[in-house]
Amino acid sequence: MKLFVGLGNPGAKYARNRHNIGYMAVERIAEDHGFAPWRSKFRGQVSEGRLGGDKVVLLKPETFMNLSGESVAKAMRFYKLDPEDVTVFHDELDLAPSKLRLKSGGGHAGHNGLRSLHSHIGADYARVRLGIGHPGHKDRVAHYVLSDFAKADADWLDDLLRGISDGAPYLAAGDGAKFTNAVALRTVPPKPAAKDKTETRPAAPRPETTDTRSPLQKLVDKFR
Repeated sequence: MKLFVGLGNPGAKYARNRHNIGYMAVERIAEDHGFAPWRSKFRGQVSEGRLGGDKVVLLKPETFMNLSGESVAKAMRFYKLDPEDVTVFHDELDLAPSKLRLKSGGGHAGHNGLRSLHSHIGADYARVRLGIGHPGHKDRVAHYVLSDFAKADADWLDDLLRGISDGAPYLAAGDGAKFTNAVALRTVPPKPAAKDKTETRPAAPRPETTDTRSPLQKLVDKFR
């Protein structure tokens, strides 16, 4: 069994915030793969289903971002899971919008949701880092992440979420390469077909021939 956790803040006020892209990811997986209806459990919302041959539990902690670890720890104890069975989807300031990176273990880099997870379950869980871009200055970060995605973000955001859903069975099976490739197929525009570099060269001029006929022969040939 795998536990996929989407980080975010509960309530309609936060639903379209950049900080809630983790919620959006697991919601898309649930919708596209026919998971059970969401229900309240573990101080969060839970949906269960299957991805390929693997049973997967989706969790959206409702403790607010900085206490996310409490909800995740409760779910892990109930299902008797280890940190290696957990994958967390979260926003990433240090990645450009639409970019995604899969990582296992490591630090929390100041992310409040990850900080809480570290304190409750340790660092040995997998993370799907979802790029939202950076506002340019650290003093603007709090307002930026708690603001809604702009209308101009709609297309790349939808492509990213579709790619995550496409690749979710690979992620559940532990095949990170196929997962990231599925995302790339949605988010990276195909390269234009290479032009045929074979040049069409003009035909070489036909060599001139010397007319060796006598003037009399030329006259005869003219009136033939």
